[in-house]
Amino acid sequence: MKRLLLAAAVAATLPFSAPAKTVDQKPFTYNDLVRFDRVSDPAISADGQHVAYTLRETDYEANKGKRSVWVAAIDGSAAPRRLTGSGNASDARWGSDGALYFLSSRGGSTQVWRLAMNGGEAQPVTSLPLDVGGFALSPTGDRILVSMEVFPDATLEETKTRLDKIEKTPSAGKLFDRLFIRHWDTWATGARNQLFTLKLQDGIASGNPVWVTKGLDGDAPSKPFGGSEEYSFSPDGKQVFFTLRVAGKTEAWSTNLDVWQVAADGSGKPVNLTAGNEATDVGPVVSPDGKTLAYRAMKRPAFEADRYGVMLRDLASGKVSEIAADWDRSANSLAWSQDGKTLYAVADDLGQSKVFGIDVSSGKVKALTGEGTVASLAVGPKGLIVAYNTLAKPTDLYRVEDGELKPLTHHNAERLAALRFGQYEQFSFKGWNDETVHGYVVKPANFVKGKKYPVAFIVHGGPQGSMGNDFHYRWNPQTYAGAGYAVVFIDFHGSTGYGQAFTDSISGDWGGKPLEDLKKGWAYALKNYNFLDGSKAAALGASYGGFMMNWIAGNWPDAFKCIVNHDGIFDNRSMAYTTEELWFDEWEHGGTQYDKSQAYEQHNPVNFLKNWKTPMLVVQGGLDFRVPPEQGIATFTALQRRGIPSQLLYFPDENHWVLKPQNSVQWHQTVEAWLAKWLK
Repeated sequence: MKRLLLAAAVAATLPFSAPAKTVDQKPFTYNDLVRFDRVSDPAISADGQHVAYTLRETDYEANKGKRSVWVAAIDGSAAPRRLTGSGNASDARWGSDGALYFLSSRGGSTQVWRLAMNGGEAQPVTSLPLDVGGFALSPTGDRILVSMEVFPDATLEETKTRLDKIEKTPSAGKLFDRLFIRHWDTWATGARNQLFTLKLQDGIASGNPVWVTKGLDGDAPSKPFGGSEEYSFSPDGKQVFFTLRVAGKTEAWSTNLDVWQVAADGSGKPVNLTAGNEATDVGPVVSPDGKTLAYRAMKRPAFEADRYGVMLRDLASGKVSEIAADWDRSANSLAWSQDGKTLYAVADDLGQSKVFGIDVSSGKVKALTGEGTVASLAVGPKGLIVAYNTLAKPTDLYRVEDGELKPLTHHNAERLAALRFGQYEQFSFKGWNDETVHGYVVKPANFVKGKKYPVAFIVHGGPQGSMGNDFHYRWNPQTYAGAGYAVVFIDFHGSTGYGQAFTDSISGDWGGKPLEDLKKGWAYALKNYNFLDGSKAAALGASYGGFMMNWIAGNWPDAFKCIVNHDGIFDNRSMAYTTEELWFDEWEHGGTQYDKSQAYEQHNPVNFLKNWKTPMLVVQGGLDFRVPPEQGIATFTALQRRGIPSQLLYFPDENHWVLKPQNSVQWHQTVEAWLAKWLK
């Protein structure tokens, strides 16, 4: 049975139902997208009265986002208000003293600041020689944990001196003796993320930092995306739990992150609590009574998309057990209820991202939210606050009450009132092996019944990911709907949120099951939605979606009038030796390229160049070390050499994503011009 999803998240009984259009509304476009305010990272005060959060606003002229800390009354008795002004501010956390602590660059470097809620100006908590990357506060209020990037053999001051010298040295050569030499978008310097604690006196750091991870060869938090979710204090403030992967010579092909424990005052050495598991262990959080450590664990080494099981460790005995072991979803985050009876997890589920409550005593799991995407959550004495969005609404904060979401903030409300979005619906069909596969269709914003529309057919990346009911700031289907296109996208075999076997099924079969799902999903959509003009359709994708664009060019060449390929893989062979996180390619192809060469060649786009004929726009980031620039350049070179109409849009200052506002606008302008050239 089809699940109906509504463009403004209002109740209805008919497909594609939505509020009535008003004459002064204009279709949503990329210019609106890049200017929307972005809400994230809610944190609830100890008394449950307030929630602090980060708001990112776009300074388009400066070509960057600016972050500030806001606070809202949870009962809705007062409008949200900005707490910080000059300098970027983020990562707001409530202290046991009732003050709000946050990161800010207002002093020139990024440090922790403190704002008393009874008035007065913010005061610096730390004054360290290096930027603070993140922090956590002891529940007892006597200590703060900070992360900084330091050289393992240097003090903070020596690290600062060495980094300054590297920046000023005229010789540019870099000497390496192990991987990673570069990661995501940054070349390695030898510095590592490490954790330090400092005493707090009246909310201000005092004394010398204690290096609690000293001697560990690795990053805490992990690079490139690890943050404060990877470390925490025990309730008594005496212990610190953190995530770290020992680097050695194997870091680039190992997913063996472990959960560690160390005394907060630095006495004693860190202890690896999960040494027996060679797969990923991450995200330690201790129960309110201090007796149980919860964390998320994978079971298969070197597989980054394995299911995250929820593990419980008795801190007295060391006994470990998995809770809700038969729950076939992967927990993306964990948080304890204040009474310690429930663990809250956010997980993908059938094209949505929901909050689930796991009863600790029984292991029973219950969905606490419905359709839409929960980006993050906060737990307080009076319940949950979630950062939530849908395909037609950017993120705001909501209270979770009896399974319903009650809006708490209304950022972008004025902008949204003037905009028209495409109505959307989720559908399902029989894909590979007649297994159920889900997809979405979005109508053009200015939809007129009886008219046919050109189509943007989007293929998501990952490949173990999902494209569903969420508001995305790079690949947003509504920008195409606003430009007059219908949109179709499919959660093909390999996608997350449909059970681990479904996710596993893509490994070793990148061009098999997914392509069959895409073909069958496209055929289903054309048959069931008569406003789709299949003769005027473009395929678009990034990362694995970009690989699929090259694969479609060689293995489904008559399906689309044009293709948009962003950071897509052109040659599996060269990719195996130029990407940075080697574990990904080696798992997906069953081993190294030199041991499993045929597996790399089986679904290698370069081997099907003879079939290419579809016009293609290639987009590539110069700082993309995940799918390196040579992949995009090779794709464009092949197209040009074969005489196929093609363009290359190259961003020297972007990584695997397009992040700068003006670059994003140029990206959308170029993509829409390419689609218009071939479809309109």
